[in-house]
Amino acid sequence: MELQTLLLGVLSGCSVIVLCFVVRLVVVLQKGPECKPGTKGSVCVLVVAGSGGHTTEILRLVGSLSESYRPRHYVIADTDKMSEDKIHSAESCRGDTLKNPQYTIHRIPRSREVRQSWSSSVVSTLSALLYSVPLAFQLRPDVVLCNGPGTCVPLCAAGLMLGILGLKRVVLVYVESICRVETLSLSGKILYHLADYFFVQWASLKDKYPKAIYMGRIV
Repeated sequence: MELQTLLLGVLSGCSVIVLCFVVRLVVVLQKGPECKPGTKGSVCVLVVAGSGGHTTEILRLVGSLSESYRPRHYVIADTDKMSEDKIHSAESCRGDTLKNPQYTIHRIPRSREVRQSWSSSVVSTLSALLYSVPLAFQLRPDVVLCNGPGTCVPLCAAGLMLGILGLKRVVLVYVESICRVETLSLSGKILYHLADYFFVQWASLKDKYPKAIYMGRIV
């Protein structure tokens, strides 16, 4: 009886999530894309920021990009308390102004918290995916740029969905974190098979994963 009650609770929660997803997606499709990249030679890029070291690394990487990569849409987890300030600081160093900002910040549910159980992470990842798809449909990025946080998996999946539906060809660029020397992160192991460009920063990883691109330290 307790198991049946638990299963009914989970199914009820999933039904609510799916219903919210459908409503959000219908609203987005009615509004159309928020930006139409490529019309003036610019590249609309969706940047997935994790927390702590992930955010620091991805911001260094974004800082090396030219101004052709705009607008820049940052996505962070809803429980991330520090990345937003780091993003604002990094963008201000680029000379961006509040009068004509070339970037936006969006929040989605975190796919998996540190030390979260695998069973519960399935539900949280599904929740993140249901937020990621409408967001991807709204922004229609040319490129998704990420470096390892779990949040990047549902966003890359949403980018792939745009291509599968014939709405937009989205290029997935994954840069494995510098701290990954011998093995890939869980996100890396998943996206190694999906990313268009998969970069590693240690030769030892290139030996194990021949599809990866090794150019030395990037960030």
